[in-house]
Amino acid sequence: MARWVLHVDLDQFLAAVEILRRPELAGLPLVVGGRGDPTERAVVSTASYEARAFGVHSGMPLRLAARKCPDAVFLPVDVPTYEAASAVVMEALRAHEGAVVQVLGWDEAFVGITTPGEDVAEAVVHAEAIRAEVLEASQLHCSVGVGDTTVRAKIATDFGKPQGTFVLTRDTWFEVMGERPTTALWGVGNRIAARLATHGYDTVQQLADASDEVLTAEFGPRMGPHYARLGRGLGATVTDDTPWVARAHGRETTFQADLTEPDEVAAAVRTLAEQVVEDIRREDRACARVHLKVRFAPFFTTTRIRKLAEPTFDPSTIAATALQLLHGLGDDRPIRLLGVRAEMVPPEGGYEPPRTTGRGGPAALPGGDLPSG
Repeated sequence: MARWVLHVDLDQFLAAVEILRRPELAGLPLVVGGRGDPTERAVVSTASYEARAFGVHSGMPLRLAARKCPDAVFLPVDVPTYEAASAVVMEALRAHEGAVVQVLGWDEAFVGITTPGEDVAEAVVHAEAIRAEVLEASQLHCSVGVGDTTVRAKIATDFGKPQGTFVLTRDTWFEVMGERPTTALWGVGNRIAARLATHGYDTVQQLADASDEVLTAEFGPRMGPHYARLGRGLGATVTDDTPWVARAHGRETTFQADLTEPDEVAAAVRTLAEQVVEDIRREDRACARVHLKVRFAPFFTTTRIRKLAEPTFDPSTIAATALQLLHGLGDDRPIRLLGVRAEMVPPEGGYEPPRTTGRGGPAALPGGDLPSG
């Protein structure tokens, strides 16, 4: 018997869903983001492969995307439609015999399977079956990474895209990944890579061979050894289908024109607080801490947190606390973005131990970003 991890990732998910309801868009460069207006302040949530060929990518401002790809079709984000499509896909994954499904986001999940023999080819059979089952259930294509850890399965998927399957195991890890830059690893961005490079760790192989003492001194006792394990492709070998319990709910908005008047700012904060309270009421768990996020013009972002004297569902209290945090910054520059986040009281029995995997990387908690496919 052998246990395998499959990483299932839907190809250009948001764009693919839009093409399902508007088939005439197939083959065109599509950009999904904001309200679908490239003159507004918003970012790309997903770009179709045709748009990516012009250099458009997730997180890019829509205005820049329009300059890179003037002929792109811009579409607004439609959350309910994407959630419905995702639910169909996840149900198809759970219906696969013996699958243990750990949902990572709308468009991706880990699927744990067990095979009678040790040959990875048996896991590939499951991967191909899952691709066919997802397509039949949802009319959406996906790619599947097959690995012996979550880290290897996740990275393998990129090699399988689009509409393919790729295997990455202990036996092939360094052959495939050894000479690649550390940014090829899940959860290692440019800033972390730059810090690694100061110690001579530029490639995955170099990171795998790195001194734990050096990494611990640079990143601390938790993250230092974590990066060394990441360089070796190590991670969880089993999937966890326990439903994820949210710790907080937040809302934020980017303003089309910078806010300069105190009354405008206060009104915006109140609106965000009311939206957040709607979210936490559905959880039936009151707000214990208020988080404020503010982005001043042109592009300086900061956050602040304050614990409340008593947990509350009162939007006025949450808004007032957020405004106090804002005023405490003593910054009168125009405001480009505001965000309010309510950290809730823990559920009865507390939280499950943190997972080893999440959307942002192997040590991250699940987040709320739209998928890029």
